[in-house]
Amino acid sequence: MSHFRVASLQYFLRPVATFEAFADQVASLIETAADYKAKLVVFPEYFSVQLLTLGDVKRPITDQIRDLAHQADAVTAVLSEAAKRHKVYVVGGTVPVFEGETLRNECRVFGPDGNWAAQRKLHMTRFEREEWFVSPGEGLNIFEAPWGRFAVAICYDAEFPEIARAAALQGADVLVVPSCTDDRQGFLRVRYCAHARAIENSMYVITSSTVGSLPMVPAVHLNYGQAAILTPSDFAFARDGILAEGNVNQEMMVIGDLDLEYLRKSRETGTVLPLRDSQSTSKVLTGTNIVPL
Repeated sequence: MSHFRVASLQYFLRPVATFEAFADQVASLIETAADYKAKLVVFPEYFSVQLLTLGDVKRPITDQIRDLAHQADAVTAVLSEAAKRHKVYVVGGTVPVFEGETLRNECRVFGPDGNWAAQRKLHMTRFEREEWFVSPGEGLNIFEAPWGRFAVAICYDAEFPEIARAAALQGADVLVVPSCTDDRQGFLRVRYCAHARAIENSMYVITSSTVGSLPMVPAVHLNYGQAAILTPSDFAFARDGILAEGNVNQEMMVIGDLDLEYLRKSRETGTVLPLRDSQSTSKVLTGTNIVPL
């Protein structure tokens, strides 16, 4: 199966009165994506912060995020059940999780049997490190599905080219980037880098964003986002290298069909061959010199 459909969410953050209301929103989106025949559904980073509106929003955010981590298993159960019911793959955004006393930011990836494996965020933004006290994870996982291999680079991780390159060299055709950004500058940092990763590695890149606001939760009250399906920049791909994208800051589901057979062919026949030609980079760099003028 080299052709398949993906659905990426501009996930609208709204206050919820119960956990069940949150679960209904999540499950309904997966059901809708399945109705559109999507085989892969992507949620954004930290989409479960809606659940903070169930508690005391005046507490220090470090306490709130840690309470949110205690609900990771409940969020996982919702995603797992929906993935299994609708027989789809789900990149479940991220949830904060505990490793002993240490807090990590973790993306759980679900198969159509409901089982899951995880990719942790490898680089922390300043607010995660300095205000939320979230620690980076280690290691890159390559997920294998019937249609091919894919990897997950969580938000800021997309700004580090070596992650996507390592995934591509292990046969990944798709990079998934769940993100949560509160202003246009932050959003564009992720978006520009995501598109660069598509070009550098001749791969599809799927971004998913939070939108909406939680004004009663100061640490996460603003969001600026737009989901997209990005391609290499060459004649046979979408104009401007954008297969699909949503309208900025609106609740949307972005849907597109990926052709992996052509993507793989383009790595050998494209106008430029950056993934193949990158093999010579180490030789070039060994000849780097400082030249005084």
